[in-house]
Amino acid sequence: MITLLLASKSPRRRQLLSQLGYPVKFVDVNVDEVIAPGTSIEYIAASLALMKAKGYVAPLADNEILVTADTIVVHKGDVLGKPHDRKQAETMLRSLSGDKHSVYTGVCIKSSSRQVVFTEKSDVFFRSLSDETISHYIDQGSCFDKAGAYGIQEWIGMVGVERIEGCYYNVMGLPLSRLYFELQQLIRKS
Repeated sequence: MITLLLASKSPRRRQLLSQLGYPVKFVDVNVDEVIAPGTSIEYIAASLALMKAKGYVAPLADNEILVTADTIVVHKGDVLGKPHDRKQAETMLRSLSGDKHSVYTGVCIKSSSRQVVFTEKSDVFFRSLSDETISHYIDQGSCFDKAGAYGIQEWIGMVGVERIEGCYYNVMGLPLSRLYFELQQLIRKS
């Protein structure tokens, strides 16, 4: 039986990966998430996932697969990270209001003999958000650990997201359908 080793502190990724049907162990990886200047937006998330995979130095058993991931939010060419304070969260949410942005999740899966890296992209369309809606969401306090200052699975996603094009779970931080497909391929080839 394959065991997945998830190198992520994200509670959302832990919850999502646990639902794929494999036993999951959580492992720690400490890396400096520094992207080389000039890295294309489409490759940033995959590059971060790959860094995390390289940061896991313990040998993998034949029945273990390491999973690392990183998610970025891109709006009008700008990468939106996690907000540092209320003002930055307000600025991010106002910029996303009434507009489209893209969510990229880079994933690396690695066995003892093979490695696969991929990126999944989803486009998210927000309705126009009032200042009161933005303030109410920020007051809930859950925006500070999320790229782009929001979680689609939270209240703001329920009331503010008009539609998405792509994988919903990708916007949460782990594209489960693509990940499952890639895991099946990796297991067959290992």
